[in-house]
Amino acid sequence: MARVKTGTITKARRKKILKKAKGYFGSKHRLFKTAKEQVMHSGKYAYRDRRANKRNFRKIWITRINAACRENEISYSKFIDGLNKAGVVINRKMLSELAISDPKAFSDIVKVAKDALNGKVAPKAEAKKEEKEVKTVKKTENKKEETKDLSKMTVAELKALAKEKNITGASTMKKAELLEALK
Repeated sequence: MARVKTGTITKARRKKILKKAKGYFGSKHRLFKTAKEQVMHSGKYAYRDRRANKRNFRKIWITRINAACRENEISYSKFIDGLNKAGVVINRKMLSELAISDPKAFSDIVKVAKDALNGKVAPKAEAKKEEKEVKTVKKTENKKEETKDLSKMTVAELKALAKEKNITGASTMKKAELLEALK
């Protein structure tokens, strides 16, 4: 059996680890064994801390929102409850940015939340009506699109559509006959 030398592969693997370990203190960036150990630990720490950062940022945002709420004479929990009742969907990051950069806009949002807590939420009902109207318009548009795209449908789909519209003899018709019958 022929001898296989793996020097180039080993060198490349070690070089990759040492490249990742650049800037580490002491022998951790010079020696392969300690560099490999430190790179593995660094990867674990990075993975863990990417998740921890999400928690930390959320804490900061909530603290900022709470401070701005206190200035507007409402607690954070009541403010969030009022926003939910009013149907306002703004994430905490944007709320904290508003609290810092535009206090007037934030105070307007606080008014909306306070009104919702007091039971003065009429715009929500109007918004639901508008959503229903938009849905009905979309349904009619979809029906129009279906009639236009009949030629792109398969024979099985056309037969199912003919069955829904109670067209007799649809099971024996060919595609061209089905298209004429459906139009």
